[in-house]
Amino acid sequence: MCGIAGIIGAQPLGSVQHERLARMSDALIHRGPDGAGTHIGSYAALAMRRLSIIDLTGGWQPLHNEDKSLALIANGEIYNFIELRARLESRGHRFRSNSDVEVIVHLYEEYGERCVEHLRGMFAFALWDERRKCLFLARDRMGEKPLYLYEQDQVLYFASELKALLRTGVIDFQLDPSAVYQYFHFQYVPEPMTLIKGIRKLPAGTTLTITPHPWSLSESVYWQMEDAPQLNGEPVSTIRAELERVSELIVRSDVPVGVALSGGLDSGALAALAARAYPGRLTAFTVGYEGRPRYDERHEAKAMADYLGIPLHEVEIKTEDMVAAFPSLGFRTDDPIADIASYGYDAVMNAARAHDVPVMLAGQGGDELFWGYPWMTEALSQTMRKARWQSEGRPELTQYIGLKLPSTKSRWDLVDWCWSGAGLRSSYRQFLRDQQNPKDRIVFFEHSPWFRMVCDSIPSILTDRFRNSIYETELWKPFTFPHPWSSPDTLFTRLICDTYLLGNGIAQGDRLSMASSVELRLPLIDYRLVETVIGLRKAHPDHALPPKAWFKQAVKDLVPDWLLHRPKRGFQPPGREWMQGVKARYGHTLEDGLLVQHSILRPEVARAMLTQSPRDPLALLMFTALVLEYWCAAHLGQLTEIEPYSVRARESEVRC
Repeated sequence: MCGIAGIIGAQPLGSVQHERLARMSDALIHRGPDGAGTHIGSYAALAMRRLSIIDLTGGWQPLHNEDKSLALIANGEIYNFIELRARLESRGHRFRSNSDVEVIVHLYEEYGERCVEHLRGMFAFALWDERRKCLFLARDRMGEKPLYLYEQDQVLYFASELKALLRTGVIDFQLDPSAVYQYFHFQYVPEPMTLIKGIRKLPAGTTLTITPHPWSLSESVYWQMEDAPQLNGEPVSTIRAELERVSELIVRSDVPVGVALSGGLDSGALAALAARAYPGRLTAFTVGYEGRPRYDERHEAKAMADYLGIPLHEVEIKTEDMVAAFPSLGFRTDDPIADIASYGYDAVMNAARAHDVPVMLAGQGGDELFWGYPWMTEALSQTMRKARWQSEGRPELTQYIGLKLPSTKSRWDLVDWCWSGAGLRSSYRQFLRDQQNPKDRIVFFEHSPWFRMVCDSIPSILTDRFRNSIYETELWKPFTFPHPWSSPDTLFTRLICDTYLLGNGIAQGDRLSMASSVELRLPLIDYRLVETVIGLRKAHPDHALPPKAWFKQAVKDLVPDWLLHRPKRGFQPPGREWMQGVKARYGHTLEDGLLVQHSILRPEVARAMLTQSPRDPLALLMFTALVLEYWCAAHLGQLTEIEPYSVRARESEVRC
């Protein structure tokens, strides 16, 4: 595990580019505090920072093949490296270390750019091929490891984090209006976009080959989950077998392994699987809140840890600690992510590092893969309804009208149920929506109460000048697919993974763990498990079953009965109290802040946000705006700790 960076150009690189590479490497020291390495060539220069996880003494990078015609820097873990190494050694390959990622160079010798098809794990890597005179970049299938790109005048810069690219000094800090617009709607920027014009991410499951002579970039998608072949086997036993296999692979480590344990099913089942594969060594970490409010999950986490017989470290978060840390979180997450739960994830990873546990497991992906979100199955039903009437003719109002009960007892769902008039108002709105929206647009996030609230509020909070610079079609592009939709349930799984899971869950998991020099592994999005679920879903549609039915049945003998039947709650910090604390301390900076100065946020709205009740849409959007405000300030200053700042001094440094 490490941070990687590099430069490739059409002309020979000189001292200026080498200095830029050094600055990028320095910006990634938190991703790799144990050492550094470089490969300097005529047209390509590579750098890495190492966090030692496998082969602590011998796995230094760059790694080479036998004749050193290949040079590799890699970020991540190859979970099946032992099996791959045995196969490669039987074919005559000689290894110089016991590093998991060394298999990549030898696979490349055997299979060329198709080497990625043999890797099971999380990775982003760069491989210089001296014979072909080209640079090969690749990113894992689900996008667990990031890779940012910036091209200018036939020079390509790449790095594990956006902050490293900004350290080159060649990138104008210019916000992309369409990305800002999407950020306000989603609370993150969907990939491959970033907030900075010219910087993008290499998409998940994609490779990029760059040749300096002649200068060319060739991008290729090597994996999509919807291509998984249909599986006709029994779903529960098939999924259980794959869970058992991945749990054996993800505990391979030469350093201690821990697990982030909440009171939920995903983390509990993951802890149970890992404890069996890693007996007597697993450590659990959990967070709670001052005063132990009803959503504090330490009691359930302790009960699960006791059930498994593993030690548990508790971290109690005070509101004052979260408020004090708020300005620096934007820098630590690298991308702006307005998730109020971010500080909880950050605290867990800090605690793991403090206890010398540099590898952590977490349960992200279970909800996305197994229909854990009620809104998702409802949106799928609405999409399938839209597909039916599109094939039959115009919709009838009677197909839409009906009374409904709230889907859960969560605050958002209860508010949405009341607002919808027990379903009558929302039913009529859906009827109008399906008549007016393009036929190729599926019903997805626009079914979410947050998304609809933002859509209604955006015209009043953003300036006309800013809105005129937006290509609004970009907002709907991720949810537009040629009709007819042959497999909407598979499409929905891909969409939730490509948007919310990747842009929020995976992104903040990677950045906040690596900010504490901790490697995070997410077994529930192992690509073989994903392919298994998608393949079974093609043969046995499961969206009409109770939430997470397959997963619950697959792990029911591993966890206590109370965990299987516990109502879904999600990771819930004291959000209202935290937002009020952030508003009280930092809200005034919006009045004359960067977003106002550069005609993004209306000044009268910035002032009004200070006086609104916590439930008002403006008050909820205030937190989203403040995250963006301090994100801009942090990355402009390249600071690791930010105090309340004076935005006037930076007036000319950000443009939109």
